[in-house]
Amino acid sequence: MATTGISPAALYPRYLHCLAEADEPAAVEVARELLDAGVPADRVLLDLVAPAQAEVGERWARNEWSVAQEHAATHVSERVVAAIAAYANPRGDRGRIVVACMDGEWHALPARLVAEVLRLRGWQVTFLGASVPAAHLVSYLHRHDAYAVALACALPMRLPQAHRMIEACQRSDVPVVVGGRGFGADGRWARRLGVAWAPDGPTAADLLGDERVLRAVAPADLAHLADDEYAGLVGRRGELIDSALADLAQRMPGFGDYTPAQFDSTVSDLGYILDFLAAALYVDDGSLFTEFVEWLVTILASRGVPAAAVGATLRHYAGVLHDFPRAGAYLRAGGASLPAAGRRPLPSEA
Repeated sequence: MATTGISPAALYPRYLHCLAEADEPAAVEVARELLDAGVPADRVLLDLVAPAQAEVGERWARNEWSVAQEHAATHVSERVVAAIAAYANPRGDRGRIVVACMDGEWHALPARLVAEVLRLRGWQVTFLGASVPAAHLVSYLHRHDAYAVALACALPMRLPQAHRMIEACQRSDVPVVVGGRGFGADGRWARRLGVAWAPDGPTAADLLGDERVLRAVAPADLAHLADDEYAGLVGRRGELIDSALADLAQRMPGFGDYTPAQFDSTVSDLGYILDFLAAALYVDDGSLFTEFVEWLVTILASRGVPAAAVGATLRHYAGVLHDFPRAGAYLRAGGASLPAAGRRPLPSEA
């Protein structure tokens, strides 16, 4: 069917308004209007649904939308993806691709978009959804004849778990392709883990079509783990959070008046700092942690938390981890990335 000149970009503001209002029927109608006009289904997914969902995440990050609003909008987008898939109704005659999110990864919509693009390109696709444990994935692969596995990861802090899933698939002799921002904007952490990477659904489809290229990846380069910093940090996670909480209580007289929700949020943030630090140690790349610190400061600033609070926690962790040279370097680099108002020399800088 020839298109009538209508484009996803032209209907994007209307679609985004539907998400803001959690208006599922109207959002589906926008997608159907494009499909009826002859716009290919994969372009509706990639040029309408995907950028709108990215904007949903940005509105949450800017504290313009609550978690409830973000969840409602995401649900609408999931229903739209289902409607597009039903409209296109492709019949795949190529091999079976299993698509799944990493264990602990609950952002399933990007992976679902990739799954539908692969289906539209002729693959038979099984979508396992969010947070699939490695053992369950391997069990599924053993029971079903999969040509390849596509794994999604949105957060770099999941990279150690991602590597375990990748290795489990590779031991089953099933080729793996990964995607998502968790592997870096350019896929550099995928290469460090010894796995093929695709920045988007169409690229993943092309990559899966060439098994020789899919399998021709350099092995994982993780010799640095011999220093045991990663394992040591993970083993001390609970102790480090407790020490950071004690430090906060000493520095902030009002800390004892936190509501349960504020306290839980603080504990989560302290844990995230350690989890991203551990992931940076795992792939031996301090830029992973620095990028996280910059993102965290932006998120917290939109919620009224000053950068100085992050800087104080980084200094505390650096002091406690004085015998972890790589972790200390990453913490110092993270502290140096803070806005001037949040910076003070970290231990060993003074």
